[in-house]
Amino acid sequence: MGTIKKVFFLIFILSASLWATEWLNYDQAKALQKKNHKPIMLDIMRNTCHFCKKMDQDVFSNKEMIQWLQERFILVQINLDEDLMPIDEEVTFTPTFYFLDESGKILKKIPGSWNIQDFKDLTRNIK
Repeated sequence: MGTIKKVFFLIFILSASLWATEWLNYDQAKALQKKNHKPIMLDIMRNTCHFCKKMDQDVFSNKEMIQWLQERFILVQINLDEDLMPIDEEVTFTPTFYFLDESGKILKKIPGSWNIQDFKDLTRNIK
């Protein structure tokens, strides 16, 4: 692939990432966290969870919100119907959001479904 094609391909990938939620798996997130030192945001959800779907539709489909979240966190979505819980925590309802530092310590736990402004306010000071 020529240099110009590589540049256009890279621009395409980077611009596409601004409009799409980039959910990583937990192992990918831990590896990335070693490089960029951002907290990991675990979105714990289930297929049949009405409020999980509401968060996807109302919050995670908003490109400005996704960009805001990606600037601050490494995004991981764990579907309890398909995935194992990667941390030693019991989830009593979904969605629940965990924010983890590099040692795996929980910085904050946020249960429930929120609108964009409330979720921003709840996550703004997590470092």
